Amino acid sequence: VQLQACGGGLVQAGGSLRLSCAASVSGRDFSTYTIGWFRQALGNEREFVATTSKSGGTIYYADSVRGRFTISRDNAKNMVYLQMDSLKPEDTAVYYCAATLWASGTVSPHPYEYDYWGQGTKVTVSS
Repeated sequence: VQLQACGGGLVQAGGSLRLSCAASVSGRDFSTYTIGWFRQALGNEREFVATTSKSGGTIYYADSVRGRFTISRDNAKNMVYLQMDSLKPEDTAVYYCAATLWASGTVSPHPYEYDYWGQGTKVTVSS
């Protein structure tokens, strides 16, 4: 699977952005992949943001974004979204979508379990 993330940009604190991740799938159905969003701020390690199960029925968020971000997927369109509201300057990072066929659970917050990564889209939140 190939992943293409987009939707990043510059926004003021308190604002919103919606990231999209388009998947190009060959030989498999998109619904066989667990999907995660991760982010990496300058000088920091990549960190987990949100993940959705293959059907979208199970979702899990990092504590830092729970209640502000919403992950969703449309398997018919091979798309995953990350709606980000009430953005804070500390949300500034490059955001990546990732996919895996073999998560240890229904969802996974662990970057090492993801085999496929998009190129990232930059989000900058100004104070």
